[in-house]
Amino acid sequence: MEERIYKIMGGSGALNIVIGVVSLVAGITGGVLLIISGAKLLSGKSKILF
Repeated sequence: MEERIYKIMGGSGALNIVIGVVSLVAGITGGVLLIISGAKLLSGKSKILF
């Protein structure tokens, strides 16, 4: 019985690490894409004004 609990706890710990890494990568990727799109908008704005 206790071995089963330890296996479940180990599996959930590994799953938490995987979910954390995936969310971290998704957050960084989304942030980089937002910065790039904002820079493109700002560069287009300066061309229109001048």
